[in-house]
Amino acid sequence: MLACIPTNGSAGLEDTVSDHFGSAPCFTLFDSETSEVTVLENRNAHHSHGTCHPMIQLARYKIDCIVCSGMGRRAVEALTSEGIKIYQAESDKVSETVNKLNEGSLTEIDPAKACRGHGQSAELTSSESVPARGRGAGYGQGGCRHQGQGSEGGRRRGQG
Repeated sequence: MLACIPTNGSAGLEDTVSDHFGSAPCFTLFDSETSEVTVLENRNAHHSHGTCHPMIQLARYKIDCIVCSGMGRRAVEALTSEGIKIYQAESDKVSETVNKLNEGSLTEIDPAKACRGHGQSAELTSSESVPARGRGAGYGQGGCRHQGQGSEGGRRRGQG
């Protein structure tokens, strides 16, 4: 399986997971069958709101899944409709994220609970619970920490 992990730099397995998919400085690709790691610079990291299209750059790699801290609802829906699974990163460290992927213990991001800091209007109802673990703790399942996303105490950390 070929996984794409948005990262803060080009250090591969030694890097950290970026807070949001479309605005990540780099994409670390990990092939779970060969353990091969490829790092790509995100050529569209600095984009206008609503105009990020990272899959244009990544399409040639035949990615099976994305493991990220946060992603907007529309992106989650579009990618899952193409057969790409979206998993919640539960650690800041790429190496730990890859270990969880290999164990099969990552949780898929539910589009209904994805990041709502980019204009999506979906709200959590009082009866919905928010998982409190890893990087997503206290920020909703999408984990990107935008205010107004319907999660507890969200704080804004960057754009994207």
